[in-house]
Amino acid sequence: MSANEATLAKIRAILAKAEDPAATPEEAETYFAKAAALMSKYGVERAMLAEADPSTDKPSKRTIILKGSYLLDRVQLLNNVALALGGQTVRWRTYDWASDKYVQNVEVHAFESTLDRIEMLFTSLLLQAFNGMKQGTPAWGESTTAYRKSWLAGFSQSVYHRLTRSEEIAAAQATRELGGRSAELVLSSREDTIRAQFKAAHPKVRMAAKRRLTGSGWSEGKAAGQRADLGDSRVTSGRRRAVSA
Repeated sequence: MSANEATLAKIRAILAKAEDPAATPEEAETYFAKAAALMSKYGVERAMLAEADPSTDKPSKRTIILKGSYLLDRVQLLNNVALALGGQTVRWRTYDWASDKYVQNVEVHAFESTLDRIEMLFTSLLLQAFNGMKQGTPAWGESTTAYRKSWLAGFSQSVYHRLTRSEEIAAAQATRELGGRSAELVLSSREDTIRAQFKAAHPKVRMAAKRRLTGSGWSEGKAAGQRADLGDSRVTSGRRRAVSA
């Protein structure tokens, strides 16, 4: 097993503990915080290695097909994870004849190592989100669906901010330790590369209309997404723009 595979295996093992229904909320938060920190550190290491040898990590794309309930909420979570890690996404709907239902196709543009991180984090966070939203209680007379959609929106936005912070902390730490080229500049250059690739592939893509959610679950979902502390709150670069759900 290579060093990269060993690191990813370790991260998967920690995420599995966070996803375990037997884990307390506090334990799950601790596990996820540790996994996110390790994943950000791994991402910066891969980026710096590719700076010296571009053949080790190339721009690419991957299509992830989303099925099941709360499709647009799944899309939003995937989009936020991808943006926080420096990726770009576009989605379209198709009909799946096997299930007799519509599915959402999300094309994610990022460097190869980042695509692996995005997919791994999204899979884990989706499970955690759906477990968490089912424990919430809608207001009296409120639609359960409306409550859960707003809960997921709050969770998704918090995840974006937490992962962005984790990436910034890892980059700042790498810059201090390496004493060479700024890791923040390397990551910013990689994001520029991905934006250019995305624009060339989808020159006419449009932003989706902003969703209007009326449920009362926003604050509870946001709190669920915020509980884990991913690092030193003094570190901030403003490298990425905020995302609204």
